[in-house]
Amino acid sequence: MPTAPQTTDELYEALQANQRSPYGRTRTVTAEELVDAAERFEETLPLVRALLELQEAYTYGSEPRKSPVAFARLLTLFDEQPDVFDENLRHLVFWRFKWVAAALRALPEIPLTSLRQWLTEMRERYEKAGLGLQPYYGQTYRLAAHVGEDEALAFELWAGRTRTRLSDCEACEIGERALYHLAAGDDERALGTWEPVLAGKESCQEEPARSIAHALLPLLRAGHTDRARELHLAGYRGCRRNPSMSGEVGRHLEFCALTGNEARGLELLAENRNLFDEVDSPLELLDFLTGVEVLLRRVEQLGHGELPAAGFPGRTWTVSGLRAEVHGRADDLAARFDARNGTTAHTERRSTRLDRAPLLEALELTLRTRHLDEVAPGAPVVAPAARTAPDLSEPLPELIARARALDERGHPDARACWTELRTRVTARGYTHPDDPAVGPLARLRADLLADEASRLGERDDFTGAAALYEEAAGLYDDAGTPAHAALARAHALLATAEIPPQTSAPAGSGTTPRGPADGADDTPAEVAALTAAHAAMVRLHAESPGLAPYQEARLLRLRATALGLRLQASGSDGHVAAVLDEIGLLHDFATRHDVTGQIAGALILRASTFALSGDLPAAVAETDALLDRLNAHGPAWHLPRALGLRARLRLGAQDAEGAHADLGEALRLAADWPADAVDTARLHGDLAEACLRLGRPDEALRHLTRSAELNLRRGDRFDAYCAYSNAATLSLDLGRVEDCIALLDSLLAEPDVAAGEPNDRLVAQLRLTRARALRAGEDLKAATAEFLALAAESAGWDDDPGSHAVIAGETAVLLAEADEFDRAREAADQALAAHARDPRHEALSNCLRELARLQARQQGADGLAGALAFLADAGRVADGARTAGYEAHGRSLDSALAYEYGRVHAYADAYEEALAALEKALALLGEPGPDSDRAGEWAECVRFAAAMEGIYLERPAPALARLDAAVSRLTALGHTGETEPLTSLADRLRDEE
Repeated sequence: MPTAPQTTDELYEALQANQRSPYGRTRTVTAEELVDAAERFEETLPLVRALLELQEAYTYGSEPRKSPVAFARLLTLFDEQPDVFDENLRHLVFWRFKWVAAALRALPEIPLTSLRQWLTEMRERYEKAGLGLQPYYGQTYRLAAHVGEDEALAFELWAGRTRTRLSDCEACEIGERALYHLAAGDDERALGTWEPVLAGKESCQEEPARSIAHALLPLLRAGHTDRARELHLAGYRGCRRNPSMSGEVGRHLEFCALTGNEARGLELLAENRNLFDEVDSPLELLDFLTGVEVLLRRVEQLGHGELPAAGFPGRTWTVSGLRAEVHGRADDLAARFDARNGTTAHTERRSTRLDRAPLLEALELTLRTRHLDEVAPGAPVVAPAARTAPDLSEPLPELIARARALDERGHPDARACWTELRTRVTARGYTHPDDPAVGPLARLRADLLADEASRLGERDDFTGAAALYEEAAGLYDDAGTPAHAALARAHALLATAEIPPQTSAPAGSGTTPRGPADGADDTPAEVAALTAAHAAMVRLHAESPGLAPYQEARLLRLRATALGLRLQASGSDGHVAAVLDEIGLLHDFATRHDVTGQIAGALILRASTFALSGDLPAAVAETDALLDRLNAHGPAWHLPRALGLRARLRLGAQDAEGAHADLGEALRLAADWPADAVDTARLHGDLAEACLRLGRPDEALRHLTRSAELNLRRGDRFDAYCAYSNAATLSLDLGRVEDCIALLDSLLAEPDVAAGEPNDRLVAQLRLTRARALRAGEDLKAATAEFLALAAESAGWDDDPGSHAVIAGETAVLLAEADEFDRAREAADQALAAHARDPRHEALSNCLRELARLQARQQGADGLAGALAFLADAGRVADGARTAGYEAHGRSLDSALAYEYGRVHAYADAYEEALAALEKALALLGEPGPDSDRAGEWAECVRFAAAMEGIYLERPAPALARLDAAVSRLTALGHTGETEPLTSLADRLRDEE
């Protein structure tokens, strides 16, 4: 706390501010400081309120040792100065007897006799105050269940009594009754009892998150796997990183361990590493550590005990090391509770959990399914065996010869050979064969460098690729193979030309790396670089006699590729002919020398060039010819790429069905080849787009996540995160909110994403989608916090003020939903200022109208001036859009604005003004036609205007005339679905006449 409150008003303000903070050490320390400050005032009431806040912080901050101490001070004040306590404070004092009972149960050092003495005092005080004893019997049952003795009798004495004002909330009591049936082995009855909580009909601060954690395994045993999955995603978010719900976190870890989701379990464990240090409740810690051990034990059984794991602070842990540590600590805690209680209940319950076998071999919990092989730091992701890998066990000379022969043909299996050779060459004690057919070691190293450079180029690391190609060229020279050196230098020239131009942004400035799409500034530099590279390759070609046909064909393809990239960068029709001429040289040469792979390459380049130039019919014809040739003469590994190209052309021609068919066939054929050789990731991404156009979003979602997984496997993390970002947005659009949040939480926990390495704007997009999902999931507090953080960060995006306008606008709406209209006005002003620099007409208009609606709805006439100010801003945005010739994708900005003026005035009881605004909206819309997509909007305006006229202004006759005319009009046009609200309102008006 910066300064101690000097007045009681300042103290109360500080207490309210602290109550808005999340539970944890920071809130607790502030509460302790506020108690110290309250003691300096003469009045007792400030101290009472400060002690109540302190006990709450201790209770929900998982510090049970301190909660009874704070309550003891509070109870002394209650006894000594009862007049200070009004009815509400008196209620809180009696309520918190239960908190102390729970705190004492959680401490094994507190004797059982002391627990029972406390319950006796609770009963006596309740009886003396004339309060019902159901809450006392509830605590008696909880102690019996904790000890493991006489539970049935204690349950009946509690559950059969009538609830009182001091009873636990309905949701908490449902949870306790369900746990009783669960402990008795009756899953069906437990789930039936839980249903109102699991369905969201009963809730509180801790529910349904607490009940969900305990219901997961019974749901699996009952065969309700889909519901268990959904509740795991929703329930985990309600308890993660929360010290007072660490036991529930442990249950989610156990659920992961028993459903084949061990990798997700380790991910969640890392997210909750704070619990190892922050949980001060021995009982909560025992429950948490047991869940942790179930997970670690399962990972160890699967042979991954060497994996890193998040654990107790102060050292690094492996799964095996942490499991041993957790086992010892949890065993000790269970033994201490059993010694205190005189039973073996906690040891037995712990053993039952540890000995439980997996319930499912695999349950797909999230859109990003991970495996233990993928979680080791720096470990390559293991691709599933989609095809039979080539046998690489042959002797070294034969393997080198095969790799080179396959490489000459461009065969995809060459990659696997080079990978195996790289492993052998880098092994300790490698001896290079003295074989003229193999050549010197320098040549083999050059081959390996060229292969590595090719892989880097595919991941757009052109700087690294160029350097490796140059190094390979030098080694080829040393090995006496100048033709190979020339080809490596040609590759280096192209890779160098593809390096993105440097921007003025300093390193670490957070400015997004720029590419061709960011504007025309970089285009001349790109075009010049590619032109120079092509000229250098032509000279290199002329100066390199003795090239083998496959080498010369490859060099010709590099020349054509350089000019094709130049065309792509410039978009100039003047560059088309040069590309086609170069492709013609390649095709003629490859045909003369029967280099089949390069014949196909030339045809692919020609089809792509026609597509870039806008000649789609020629591109399709060329692709059809290419597919005919590939089917007749091969090589077969080009078929998936060719089908993918034709599919993209069909998407451009709005033939989504044809594109879907081509991509499906491409994926079927791609299964015969390594995924990176045929770019299977792109095929899945393109198929996702085709599915979306065909109205198959669930299928599209599967292909997006598959595309992301494949990109990760080949090390292309940026494209993978982009695909996952699209998948998250789509899942949110589909209403799969928890899927969206779980996917984004997993991505944002990745070390490189957390550091903003892939691209700070991409990370911001992931966070923005998550914030929108949190809002959709009604976690408004978390959503607002994320939006505020993003708005603050995006304010510094001088190169992208439009994005800041959108983020600030959405932030303003969330603040308004929380009744913070002054802060909402500030955020809206930021959005307007950014919009002035980079317009976002529709998004900002939508936000401003929503802000006006919220203020008028929540403040009525008192908020009318503020609401009208928002609408005036929206009017200026609409004027700007009209001047700029902008057409909204959704509702007309002008008619939507007029409608909102009507609604805002209606909220303020200004019905004549509301009706006038709605008449304007109807005039702007115009009457619908037979094919009008505005019929629904028009009908709603009519309904609203008639309601103003007939109900609030008490003029039913013109209202009915308006409604009857609209119903007739809509019916005649075939818009019968839009007439129901109108006829319903008309019936109401006639009934009231």
